[in-house]
Amino acid sequence: MNIQQFYNGDVFDAYRYFGAHPVKGGGVMFRTFALSATGVSILGEFTGWQDVPMSDAARKGFYEIFLKDAKPGQMYKYAVMSGDGRVEHCDPYGFGMELRPNFASIVRDLDSYRFTDDHWMKRRSDNLDRPLNIFELHMGSFRRNGADENGWYTYDEIADELIEFVRKYHYTHVEFMPLTEYPFDGSWGYQVTGFFAPTSRYGTAEQLKKLIDRLHNAGIGAILDFVPAHFANDYYALRRYDGSELYEYPASDVSKSEWGSSNFIFSRREVASFMQSAANYWLTEYHFDGLRFDAVSRLIYWMGDEKRGVNTTSVEFLRKMNRGLKTLHPSAMLIAEDSTSFPGGTRPVDMGGLGFDYKWDLGWMNDTLDYFMKTSDERKSVPDKLTFSMFYFYNERHLLPFSHDEVVHGKKTIIDKIFGDYEEKFPQCRALYMYMLIHPGKKLNFMGNEIAMFREWDETREPDNFLLKYPLHDSFSSYYAELWENYLKYPAFYELDYDSKGFRWITINDYGRNVYGIERYDRRGGAVLAIFNFSKDPQDYTFMPDRTGTLKLLMNSDWERFSGKTKEMKIKMKVAPGAGVPMTLAPFSGVLYELR
Repeated sequence: MNIQQFYNGDVFDAYRYFGAHPVKGGGVMFRTFALSATGVSILGEFTGWQDVPMSDAARKGFYEIFLKDAKPGQMYKYAVMSGDGRVEHCDPYGFGMELRPNFASIVRDLDSYRFTDDHWMKRRSDNLDRPLNIFELHMGSFRRNGADENGWYTYDEIADELIEFVRKYHYTHVEFMPLTEYPFDGSWGYQVTGFFAPTSRYGTAEQLKKLIDRLHNAGIGAILDFVPAHFANDYYALRRYDGSELYEYPASDVSKSEWGSSNFIFSRREVASFMQSAANYWLTEYHFDGLRFDAVSRLIYWMGDEKRGVNTTSVEFLRKMNRGLKTLHPSAMLIAEDSTSFPGGTRPVDMGGLGFDYKWDLGWMNDTLDYFMKTSDERKSVPDKLTFSMFYFYNERHLLPFSHDEVVHGKKTIIDKIFGDYEEKFPQCRALYMYMLIHPGKKLNFMGNEIAMFREWDETREPDNFLLKYPLHDSFSSYYAELWENYLKYPAFYELDYDSKGFRWITINDYGRNVYGIERYDRRGGAVLAIFNFSKDPQDYTFMPDRTGTLKLLMNSDWERFSGKTKEMKIKMKVAPGAGVPMTLAPFSGVLYELR
């Protein structure tokens, strides 16, 4: 590693220099950066947990030691001496850690696992013109293991069931909530102590690599939820690592996040090298196909507050990091969870943007759910809740999320938010998901959405899969799976997601009756279209084709096999401009057609 480049914030592989690295022939080289420390010692299993001083002879602040008796799998800590006294820390660049509440780092050999996913890696893409249907999951509660005292399966143990689940519901990618090591289960991984350490809750680095390898060989992508804005305050981690604010802002009104954690200070370029190396680490060493960057708004604006102004240093860090990551991994996806309207989030850096590939469309999510919370009569006066998204949609490359954030903290689950009693919610929820399908943009859903779960998510319990014993939930699950099977089958759903030529409104709030229609196009002239009745009453509607072709019914959300009231029938007919196609739309329903 070039030291000057590290100080300039130009390094993307600092983890190959810092951390614990087994040496061919035996032994391990340890290095850490502690600029303001008066000394650093290492202690571990290989020293009998006695302090052994590390040398900074090569350069002040860069401490290192080679220990011939150390080997992979052994635990160690750094004892950092400073004005704070002697404080034991985990390794900021450590590749493994003990299970909480312990915090020793663990020596790992990054090169011990051999991936077998060459075919996947060579053909993967950023999916701009491909289907991208993401299953977001919390590793510890996707499935619970009663044999484990904490109820967890290991990374490799969950592979078979996860692959089966993803195939059943026709997802293309899995997005894991943060797997970087963290001390408090209830933070779900968003308050990190080990940015290079896969959490030991679910096993080792090698087991995580095996899981991703298995996913790739099954044709499934893997995305990691990544936390670049802040870190946990635990004394043994990054906070005051060298007795000074090495990674965080000095005490001020911007030093702590709204979650009580410490904000990274990216005006220190060595901190930029640390974070962009962490991002590159997960893409390089674990073959993740993308990173979802959490809380990007907290990097764009001071404390995430637009009124405080743009944090220009952090914005420049984002641009530099994203440009570097796309150079190193052109086919990897960089996804921003950003609730702001800051321009150019998904514009290339060379064109003045931030350089993300996708941005979560939280406006679409909020407006859509707000629409479905309203009564049938109230919906007549708020068509903008469904139409406003298309006024701004093409400003960015948006991804439509129904994530974990929408099913916790008293917000209710997706189906439970919908207006009406228990039975009234199901037809509306089926129509909602068809609307999500036809709307431009890639898709993301959290676990439990596929079975119309009413209980809010709890990280200590797996989804209520017993609900599949009940007809309404079982039929909803079948509907959900068939919906996304059609998504993969018809390119009109995804090929022109970010081209306005791929979309048109057929009708908007037709005569104030809550009837809407959307048509989507592919590059070869094929089309899919959906007509919705979001009212409580049946509605007669006449579809006016814009061209000659064959109209084929693909799905009706009100079919009896989906617990609706409409008998299933095959419909295929010739259509032409000027010749309307009359149809009767059941209450709270959608119909999906192919036109070619």
